[in-house]
Amino acid sequence: MLQLIVLCFAMLLPFPMATVLTNAGVAIVTNLVSGIGGTVPKFVAWGTGTNAAAVTDTALQTESSESRTTGTASRQTTTVTNDTYRVVGTITATGSRAITEAGLFDASTTGNLYVRSVFSAINLATNDSIQFTFNVAYAAG
Repeated sequence: MLQLIVLCFAMLLPFPMATVLTNAGVAIVTNLVSGIGGTVPKFVAWGTGTNAAAVTDTALQTESSESRTTGTASRQTTTVTNDTYRVVGTITATGSRAITEAGLFDASTTGNLYVRSVFSAINLATNDSIQFTFNVAYAAG
């Protein structure tokens, strides 16, 4: 059985975030692993939605107007060598807003939602930014 541990950390958040790997995210993984194709999910978006993250999510509830940023993808070690897929990306606010959700997509616009996180509001002013780190850890068992 393959187990996934999906975590998202926003820089300096003192509270946990509810993060889920979506059904579309599972399809992304199987497409890439099988060689069928697809795009690596490395595009970071944020929004102001507050609905709980669910495996059936296909988009952020309320994606903000800032463009998605292309995150830096890498492999990390959580338990065994290279068991974690990590994407780090920073978004800068173009206006005041309260950010409550973030997601990782396989395209810079539209595309498929790989993971979604919902968290307590982070109040931003123009030119404030958040660095998000998405960790998806795979565990054999």
